[in-house]
Parts: sequence; structure tokens; C-alpha cells
Amino acid sequence: MLSEPRSGRLASWGNALLAGLVSPDDAVLAIVDEDAVHRVEGLPGESAPVGLTLALGRLRTLGVTALRVALPAPGHPLGLSGPPEFNARALEAEEAVVCHGAAFGLVPEVYEAGPDGDVHVEVVWHCLPVREAPPADVPSLGEAERELAEALRDATEVLSRLDVAGSGPVAEAAIDAYRARAERGREVLAPGYPPRAVRVLELAQRVGVLISVAYENGHGGAVSASEIAARAEALRPVERTARRAQVAAYNSVVEERERGLR
Repeated sequence: MLSEPRSGRLASWGNALLAGLVSPDDAVLAIVDEDAVHRVEGLPGESAPVGLTLALGRLRTLGVTALRVALPAPGHPLGLSGPPEFNARALEAEEAVVCHGAAFGLVPEVYEAGPDGDVHVEVVWHCLPVREAPPADVPSLGEAERELAEALRDATEVLSRLDVAGSGPVAEAAIDAYRARAERGREVLAPGYPPRAVRVLELAQRVGVLISVAYENGHGGAVSASEIAARAEALRPVERTARRAQVAAYNSVVEERERGLR
């Protein structure tokens, strides 16, 4: 939850590119971010993986008008519409991009090499057929914002009730990572997204910080197996709400376009 999903960067900046709000070079630079290179494999008409610039242009010619995000988890096919083969690949990767306007989807496969501190990351996006149907369990921005406000209160109460430590190096690193992200040019989303989507995504990331602190900062006061299980059970719906809100934010441009608001 702390790190921005690669599918979010691809959809956000891909949508800005498709809308003519950014140049191909700027879009690709933002999508790749700190990775070494991204390629797309399986595009119709291409016998080998191609770079992002060519891939995004090809998707446009194939009829793609926008990109949606899916962030599925076991038992929660969030943002997916099928078929089962695509859903299985997306669930394994825990993320995917679903094209709007043409029945294609993109699932990332990440390759890492090198020692700690000097890891070389390459990403191959597999282009696969998808079913043209409404995505599963994606709320509106308004619903997501209301749910997140409640989830933030719930997460704080759970951490306090279960005596999960809120300090220490792991917790401090998590909070520092969030603050650094929040201060990095404030480009949470690419140009073209409504301010409410930025607000919802920022709040989802804040909830994600609390969840990460709870899961990664040792056992806190939960000293028994039953108490640890209770903490996980209590935080699970909060994490689910934060993921739903992320998807709602990334997909808001498509939803507004479908309602004829943009």
C-alpha cells in the first residue's frame, strides 16, 4: 500500500497521454519511474516485446481510449471483469490495467537483478484479451472518500486497542516514506484528474501507512497468536477499503467520461 502500483502509473499517465495532456516522452518517463525499462509483450501485430511509446501508440490505433486499474486480492477481484485466465494472471501480480474501448488488458511481470542498493528492475507487461464488462466492486469517488474517512478512524482505533507499537525504526521509515512521497512534486496523479481523485488517493495512501505500520512493526502488544490473528482480522476490511479507493481514484477519469462529465 505504501508504494504506488505500477498499474496506477501506467493508467494515470497513459490516460493523460491518450487525452493529449502530456507528451509521449513525459508519460513514459513517469510510468517507468525508478525502473530500468518497461516493455509490452503480446500486442496484436507485434512478434516481440516493444517499448512503451510504441505500445501506447499501438493501443490507441486499436481503439483504446482510456485505461483502468485493477488491484485484486484473494477473494476480491477488484477492478477485474474476466475472463478467468486474465483474472488469474492479474491476481498473481496483484495488479493489472484494463483497457477501455478495446478488449485488452495488461499484467506486469517484474524481473530484478543485482545486489541490494543497486537492483536493476525490468518490467514486461503482458497484453491479454479481456471481457468487456463493468469492473468488479469499484466505488464512485464520493463513496470511496466516505468509506476512507471511516476506515482511517477504524485503523487508528484498532492500532490503539491492540496496542500496536506506533514508534520504532520500521514505523518511522513507513511514515518517512509517505511524507517523502507527499512532498515529491505533488504529482500523485497525472494531469487531467479531478482534485477529488487526488484527495482520495492521498487519503488511501495515508490509510496504507497505518496498515503497513501495523503489519510490519513487529507484534506490538499483541503477544499471543489469537491477538495477532485478531489484529489481522480487524485490519483486513480497512486494507480492502483503501485498495477500493485507490482504484476509484485511478479510474475516475474513465468514470466521468462515461457519465458525460468530461
